[in-house]
Amino acid sequence: MTITVTSEKLIDQFLDAAWVEQGLSKNTLSAYRSDLIIFSAWLKKDLLSVNSENISEFLANRYQNGVTSRTTARIMSSLRRFYGYFLRENIVAVDPTALITIPKTARGLPQTLTEKDVELLLSAPQTSLPRGQRDQSMLEMLYATGLRVSELVDLKFEQINLNQGVIQIVGKGGRERLVPVGEEALSCLETYLNNGRILLLSGRQSDYIFVTNRGGNMTRQAFWHIIKRYAFQAEIIKPLSPHTLRHAFATHLLNHGADLRVVQLLLGHVDLSTTQIYTHVARERLQNLHAKFHPRG
Repeated sequence: MTITVTSEKLIDQFLDAAWVEQGLSKNTLSAYRSDLIIFSAWLKKDLLSVNSENISEFLANRYQNGVTSRTTARIMSSLRRFYGYFLRENIVAVDPTALITIPKTARGLPQTLTEKDVELLLSAPQTSLPRGQRDQSMLEMLYATGLRVSELVDLKFEQINLNQGVIQIVGKGGRERLVPVGEEALSCLETYLNNGRILLLSGRQSDYIFVTNRGGNMTRQAFWHIIKRYAFQAEIIKPLSPHTLRHAFATHLLNHGADLRVVQLLLGHVDLSTTQIYTHVARERLQNLHAKFHPRG
């Protein structure tokens, strides 16, 4: 996929500004870059000479090629931010995205696991092996803290206080939060640090907590494959996503009476409405239990 040198420079300028001014994560910047490169390659002309008709035609083309409404909304967000930046810089006179509206996508309920499913998943790794100790520690940490996978794989020693049982996370937009870690997750982490990690590194050095057989830090993609393998091994047939254990963390906390605002803080959500999606999952479970066990359910 090729784009003009000018377009590439414009994209880099926008991304550099987004990183400096807004502190966006590497994953968000990567998504913006991908969307803008695809648009530029389809456009075949200067990105700054675009009009609203060009964008509408592009979105229609993507729809015809099977792109989902959720992905379309993300692409539109990338374009709005891109042209909004150049409008603020007085490099373009008109924002070509201003008059374009797309239907709002309904926010679906997150896929989650039952507490029994989680127990099966967490017990799947073979902890007699260094890799199994690492994998079990990562799974326990995800479920105990509700971290994003990207936050987990980027963990470094400086972020963890084993004595106090807390980790310091810098999340989206550079926002910091302190997250407590449960005793079970801490125990698994200490076992891994004192045994499995040393064997995986084989004398090599790394600042990252979770490392591969080659001594490098674990990636999101690699860990996602690990989760799927253990889910298959545990015979969990529900649809999974990289956020599955994060969803389970939030849902199970609410099921056991946690305050919604506490869950919001632990997850690092800026807006409470983002966290409220989990109350629907918890409410659905309560309704099912009522229907099953109440004499007049």
